[in-house]
Amino acid sequence: MKKIQIIYEDGAHRWLAIARDPDKQGFLIDTNEYLVLNGEHALLTDPGGMEIFPAVFSAISMEFDPRKIQWLFASHQDPDIISSLSLWLDFNPGIRCYLSWLWDSFIPHFGGNGQTFIAMPDEGREIALGDLKLQAVPAHYLHSSGNFHLYDPKAKLLFSGDVGAALLPAEMDGLYVRDFDRHIRHAEAFHRRWMGSNEAKLDWCERAGQMDIDMLCPQHGAIYQGQDVERFINWFAELPVGRTKSKD
Repeated sequence: MKKIQIIYEDGAHRWLAIARDPDKQGFLIDTNEYLVLNGEHALLTDPGGMEIFPAVFSAISMEFDPRKIQWLFASHQDPDIISSLSLWLDFNPGIRCYLSWLWDSFIPHFGGNGQTFIAMPDEGREIALGDLKLQAVPAHYLHSSGNFHLYDPKAKLLFSGDVGAALLPAEMDGLYVRDFDRHIRHAEAFHRRWMGSNEAKLDWCERAGQMDIDMLCPQHGAIYQGQDVERFINWFAELPVGRTKSKD
């Protein structure tokens, strides 16, 4: 069963992580979802695959009324990101989904219509949750050709999609990275293979390095905090990507 944990709170402004599920089927990749709240306004990032919708919905219901979720944010088009869309629309036909313009004719295969999607240009855009201003940050080719991350400058939190992801063994089940050197071994092969462009990688590292980030929150694995954020950016900048295996 998935659990929900508050990872940031300042009055009515909160981020909640719907963490990994120890009871999931072994053939499914594990995912994290994040719910950002500002008063009565709510947005859910990468709501997940249709097969985990009941677990995500149940976890959210423990802390928040899911009927109040007005927006979804799809970092890219993969099924583990957004194939639950039709189930969210069955529950709330008025929910809107932010996504890259590149995918607004692909993701509708999971559900929705012309009123469902808010297509974002390549340079990103501001997303308002009441008086809270979030920023959709370009992360194209990391790994999708139309890819965005979501930055909250007030919380100093970056939802980083697949960047920072680690495919962790069952015993490493903590929400946060505790031992960077041990953790990053489980991220290396994934980043080498799935991140398609060294140029795009370096562009993202430069952009992220200029941002004020206390937490880097990927869609798979554990959350980087404090100095581990900078350590990850520096590690990623040096890692050759877009290859099937390591080369000396």
